Order: sequence, then C-alpha cells, then structure tokens
Amino acid sequence: MSQALLSAAEGAVPAKREITTKPRFSDRVFRAVVSGGALSSLIILGLIFFFLAFQGYSVLRSQGIHFITSSNWQVVQDTAGNVDPKHTQFGIAAMLIGTFLCSLIAIIVAVPVSVLAALFLNFYAPPVLKKIMVAVVDLMAAFPSILFGLWGFFVLMPSAEYWAKLLHHFLGFIPIFKVDPPIFTRSPFVAGLVLAVMIIPIITSVSREVFSQTPLDRIQAAYALGATRWSMIRAVVLPYGRSGVVGGAMLGLGRALGETVAVYTVLNIVYQVNWHVLLGAGGNVASMILLKFGEAGPQEIKALMAAGLVLFLLTLLVNLGADLVVRRSGGKGR
Repeated sequence: MSQALLSAAEGAVPAKREITTKPRFSDRVFRAVVSGGALSSLIILGLIFFFLAFQGYSVLRSQGIHFITSSNWQVVQDTAGNVDPKHTQFGIAAMLIGTFLCSLIAIIVAVPVSVLAALFLNFYAPPVLKKIMVAVVDLMAAFPSILFGLWGFFVLMPSAEYWAKLLHHFLGFIPIFKVDPPIFTRSPFVAGLVLAVMIIPIITSVSREVFSQTPLDRIQAAYALGATRWSMIRAVVLPYGRSGVVGGAMLGLGRALGETVAVYTVLNIVYQVNWHVLLGAGGNVASMILLKFGEAGPQEIKALMAAGLVLFLLTLLVNLGADLVVRRSGGKGR
C-alpha cells in the first residue's frame, strides 16, 4: 500500500520548468533605440575619419612626416596659375605647438580652480547654494564657444594684458615669459585663459562626481581619529579621487585641443613657431583651418583636411585616454 502511494506521489510531481524572462515590447524598443543611437555615433565617427583621410591622403603622401614636423605653409603656382606640387609645402608644426601651448596654459589654470570648486560644492557649500552652483556649472558647460570668445575679447583681455605685463616684469628672465616687442594682446596666454574658463565646468563636474563617491566609512574614520575637515580631505578624499581628477583634466584637454571659434576670436593668428606665451602671435590647428578655408584652393583644401585628420586623431587619443583613466578610477576608487 505504501509503495503504491509513493509511486503515485512520484508520478504527480510535475516536470521541471525552465524559468525565463521575456522582455516586454517597450523594453525591446527602448533597447533597439539606444543600441541604434550608440552604433550611429560610431558610424558617424568612422565616416568622419574616412572622409578626412580620403581628402587629405594625397597631401600626407606627398609631404610625408614633414607635414607634422615642418612649419612652412606655402602654395606655389606656375605661370599658368596651376599649383606647382614640387615647390608647394604644407606643414603644421607651428600650429601644433600653438595648440599644445594654449591647452597647457588652460590645464594649468583650470585644474586647481576646478578641484577647489568641486571640494567646496561637496564639503563646504550649504545645500541650497550647492544646488544653484551645480546648475550654473552644468549650464556653463553648454554655452556656445562664441560667447566665451566675445567675453574673452571684450572683458578678459584688458585684465589679462595687465597680468601679462606683470609676468613679463617679474619673470622676464625665463625665456617663455620674455617679450621683445611689447605686444601682449591676443596672445597664447589670453587664449589659454579663455580655454581654461571653458573647460572648468567639465573638470569640476567630473571631480565633484568622483569626490562624492568617497566611502563614507573612511570619512567617518578620519573624523573619529580627530581629523579636521581639511585634514580629512587631504588624507581621504584627494587620494581617492586623484585618478578621477586626472580623467576630468584629460577630458577638458580634449575640449581645449579642438576649440576653434573662441581661440580665433582672442588670438592673433600668425603662422610661425612661438614659444613665448605672452607675445601676441600664435595659433592652433583648428583656428588655422577656419582662417584659411574660405580662400583656399583645391590643393590647399586637401591640406586643411589632412590637418583636420591630425587634430581628429589627437583629440580621439586624448579622449580615449581620459575614458580609460575615469573607468579605472571608478573601478578601484583611486
């Protein structure tokens, strides 16, 4: 009797079911839209790269490495008005140096200000003021470049010229601060300050987000050991968010390298190598393309496309490095 009951019970046990979660139709649509948007960004980026490479390949092939290492930009025409490829030279070394110089000034000025602003918003600002300041910082990151350029030209430049004269007076024995002709307006120093104002919101936002993720137990442990607020920041917050600050600085550097209109507005574009940051002469690759594109011939347009390709690759490498640093800081907290 008992064996019969056991056999009946075993026969009544249902078969194992496979548990699956079938996404809803709205979830599938949302996933398709998001995936399509991400793929379209990559496709557009790839199309831009291939377009610049196709347009500038002939110039890169004819000029070779001299396109990056030389500073001669000269279009020679024969008696018939055609471009003479043997004597025509294209080189962007002067503009590359100007690009790095302006971006370096921007990073030197922007990083300390951004870190201090992020620390103030996270650990010192009252909640009401913090909300207002965060909204203002995020809004500044979306301002058009021309607004920064006009502000720099009409408002910042008079004060920056005074600061440049002070630097020349007290630090003129250093070669980069030495200015033989007294021309301080529209210099790489002014352009770097404008770029610094432009990238401060980016670095501040990234730094603030990284600092806000500092483990609360470490902060409380520092306070329990008798640390003041500033001592806690130096011992806990800054070491924890150091890599995040570096990643934010590299993101800002990528923005500064490719800036066009703001630099063109406040910088005196002169096609020569200029290591003197206070001298009113210089340029960068983006502003050079903007300056020459309107009156360039077919061959010079190809050279400008090649210059755009070099700037594209440079900015892409900087942004990839920034993404790598930010991901590492998010994973390790260091």
